[in-house]
Amino acid sequence: MVVLVVATASDPASIGPAAAFLAMPGWSPGPPIPEGMESFTNGDVRLLKHERSIIAEDDLDNRWQAATGEAVSEVIFLSKHTAVSNRPALTVHPIGVPHLREDETPPQGGRPGWAALPNPRIGPWLRLMQKIAVDQGLVPEFEITLEATHHGPVTNTPTMFVEIGSTEEYWCRQDAAQAIALVLWKGLGLDEGNTVGSWQGNSEKVLLGIGGGHYAPRHMDIVIKDGIWVGHLLSGYSLPMEVSPQGNGKSYSDVGGMWKHSIKVSYDATKAAFPGGQVIAHLDQKSFKGWQKNAIMSYLQELNIRIGKPNDFI
Repeated sequence: MVVLVVATASDPASIGPAAAFLAMPGWSPGPPIPEGMESFTNGDVRLLKHERSIIAEDDLDNRWQAATGEAVSEVIFLSKHTAVSNRPALTVHPIGVPHLREDETPPQGGRPGWAALPNPRIGPWLRLMQKIAVDQGLVPEFEITLEATHHGPVTNTPTMFVEIGSTEEYWCRQDAAQAIALVLWKGLGLDEGNTVGSWQGNSEKVLLGIGGGHYAPRHMDIVIKDGIWVGHLLSGYSLPMEVSPQGNGKSYSDVGGMWKHSIKVSYDATKAAFPGGQVIAHLDQKSFKGWQKNAIMSYLQELNIRIGKPNDFI
């Protein structure tokens, strides 16, 4: 099994960290693949470079296996991050568009109603990124943060995005690229240390974030602590809720919209990515109206999904 790290030359926040990663020792040319892509190998890590949009490259893990015979255990995409605030940031997040209906076109890749298996490294790598960013002098200039589940491409193995934000000035920053390369180097154990964030399936607790904004601050307060694992993070926009004209919102059955599907597929994907783990929902309760919170909690109880408070994850 190999780890696939994917970069695109069309994105400076992708190719910059990839170049810094490749400048570290141990790399050799990888197997040729018939898609106009370059590949490089270092232990069980494969770095794949192409020139297309990174969110449009569906099924790269399956395509890699078909081309090389190597099964892929996980995928890590390197990408830029954009934000209205323009604040410099280093971010990690799971992917998927579970809230979209089948007749909707995803604006940034993926398949409507789908959530990828979240990469178990997300929580541990957030904390590793924080440490490296501090050591490299990027903090407090750069914010180190989670993002909620969003966008594509479609994958079939545990997946995460690692990003630099939020404007071209920062996408091209060599110190930020070097920090991301160090996260990859140390996180994947290429520094001859232990890998960071390998799931062992030993009944540990996994946070399924529900509610809040795109940067999940209340979930972040929990995840920044050592030992916390992270599954999908569903912000408010991934939980579209509509009260039917006949309903009063007192029962979740009165509440239409894709929110139930979004929760169900995100829970199922998180459960599959953390076999043997205890997936616990954490609600950003202040982000919901009363009827929304009641509907979500009733639905979680019907699915037998435990609802936890911050201390339940320690």
